[in-house]
Amino acid sequence: MAAEKAERLAAGGATERSNAGKILTATVKGDVHDIGKNIVGVVLGCNNYEVIDLGVMVSCDKILQAALEHQVDIIGLSGLITPSLDEMVFVASEMERRKMTLPLLIGGATTSPQHTAVKISPEYSQPTVHVPDASRVVDVVASLINPELKPAFERANRAHHVKLREQHAGKRERPTLSLDKARANRLKLDFGGGGHPSGLPVPAFTGLKKMDVALAELVPFIDWQFFFAAWELKGRFPAILKDATIGAAATELYGHAQALLKQIVDGKLIRARGVYGFWKANSQGDDIVLDNGVRFPMLRQQEVIADNKPNRSLADFIAPAGSGVTDYLGAFAVTAGLGVDELVKKYEGKHDDYSAIIVKALADRFAEAFAEYLHAQARKDWGIVDQLSNDDLIDEKFQGIRPAFGYPACPDHSEKTTLFDLLGARSVGLDLTESFAMTPASSVSGLYFSHPQSKYFAIQRIGQDQVADYAKRKGMEVSAVERWLRPVLAYEPSLVSA
Repeated sequence: MAAEKAERLAAGGATERSNAGKILTATVKGDVHDIGKNIVGVVLGCNNYEVIDLGVMVSCDKILQAALEHQVDIIGLSGLITPSLDEMVFVASEMERRKMTLPLLIGGATTSPQHTAVKISPEYSQPTVHVPDASRVVDVVASLINPELKPAFERANRAHHVKLREQHAGKRERPTLSLDKARANRLKLDFGGGGHPSGLPVPAFTGLKKMDVALAELVPFIDWQFFFAAWELKGRFPAILKDATIGAAATELYGHAQALLKQIVDGKLIRARGVYGFWKANSQGDDIVLDNGVRFPMLRQQEVIADNKPNRSLADFIAPAGSGVTDYLGAFAVTAGLGVDELVKKYEGKHDDYSAIIVKALADRFAEAFAEYLHAQARKDWGIVDQLSNDDLIDEKFQGIRPAFGYPACPDHSEKTTLFDLLGARSVGLDLTESFAMTPASSVSGLYFSHPQSKYFAIQRIGQDQVADYAKRKGMEVSAVERWLRPVLAYEPSLVSA
């Protein structure tokens, strides 16, 4: 019954197919996220497909060996963090090198039809399909396995990829500013007042504080909208519960989630731990430098931005060195994943995949709630007074930002190493994989900026000049930097001469 509930909630009750087959799924090497993959597996299982789930952090060789061993019909790859995109390209190229003929499915939060068409599909001559969510997977799999449906489906998929590659080529041709011109058009802020009576906000302490927080304190900070989104039920909470189309499914899921949440909170079945702190800081060019010598190199927007708006860098939100102004940078790392694996195994041992997935989804919400809770505490420590409702928090109606490495304003995941070392994050149970995914999976980390004009933005396309400059500032080879920044490069590294 649990699997049937998950299938109905995630896929709207897809009907069972007669042309069942065998599907192998895996989260690629270096990545630990698997909620979406697990929902896909439940949906396929409820539609009479046999699913071989290899779990998370699975190497290419293990995936391909298992596909041969189990004689599967299709391979499905999943990933959440951007370094997983390169790993998927590698798996596709290996499948081509080994002359495999299995269709390849691509899914996960950072994947996209564009990346699949531009980067993955050209590496593999067999069908390569991006599957945006679990509600689509049954139709895709059925079309690829059924010999009568496969030719037309494959032709349409290839034509779609050609169109996406043409669109991508057009975007590549759009000009970017030189790094010098982008820096000349930097955001210029007033650091004399900063919106605080005594100048820039000054934190109540410098250094580190470790936190153990009771889950009950985090419940009010949960953003339920993203819980439902994990199940592909999209809508604002609580309005989603009364939605004419998905309200019934959302209400049923919410009921089960509330029951499990109560058990977890009352039984203290998972733990939330974290660490945060503040340091004196100033910007040096596009770097943020702390008074203890720790340096965070930042990237700058290089696209021509409409209405003469500035080309931003996170370094712009910190007072420049030589300004005579003492500024501060905050940082944090939190997890609500301690104990999750044991609880998930308990439900999986009872063949209750539905509850196991809900536990992981709730742990993710607790981690995000912890990050929101701690940011509110950090603002208090900074002397920033706000009285905000949960809706206000969701809509980010507060002073300051908390960008995370790997996300649009600072897309380089590898800087998490410096962040974790600064915070001593491993001492509270967190760690990083080789691709800089955080473990446990239900974890959040990032930086705190307090300036009242600090806003989120995206680094979208950067040029070779900035990559070379950034590599020098990081003390890394350009090729290594290009690997971590591949999704935001305005050029193809293989096409640029050394």
